Amino acid sequence: MPSLSQSLTFTVNSSSTVSLNYPNTGTTALIYASNPIKGDGYFGGSDGFHTVQVNISEFIGKIEMQGTLAPAPQESDWFSVQLGTNNMSVDTTGLVSEENISSVEYRFATTNINSYNFTGNYVWVRAKVSDWTDGTVNSIRINH
Repeated sequence: MPSLSQSLTFTVNSSSTVSLNYPNTGTTALIYASNPIKGDGYFGGSDGFHTVQVNISEFIGKIEMQGTLAPAPQESDWFSVQLGTNNMSVDTTGLVSEENISSVEYRFATTNINSYNFTGNYVWVRAKVSDWTDGTVNSIRINH
């Protein structure tokens, strides 16, 4: 089982990177999914606890974590996981709310570093960036 956090990587133009800069191509439907990494379920972990840290600069868009139980996942095997635990979740300012969320949406240019937890014995996990209209994803790190 990994003992340290891992940076999620994205493949952009055949190159692997941990940082995504908005390409300003005029395309409004930009979607990037990170390369999958082994989740807690891959290693037979029993608690399924994952922590993800999102570091963004002037970012406008949506970031969600996805998981799968498939050992060799296809695109249709991925689903959004709930960020937060029980009936509690956090928004981009750290405010606790009474419902679980499956994505963090930044409607205004936001620069911050936030951490979120999710629980599940997922075999593979990844991040998905969508509805992206500006800014930079500096890194998304995960530990389990």
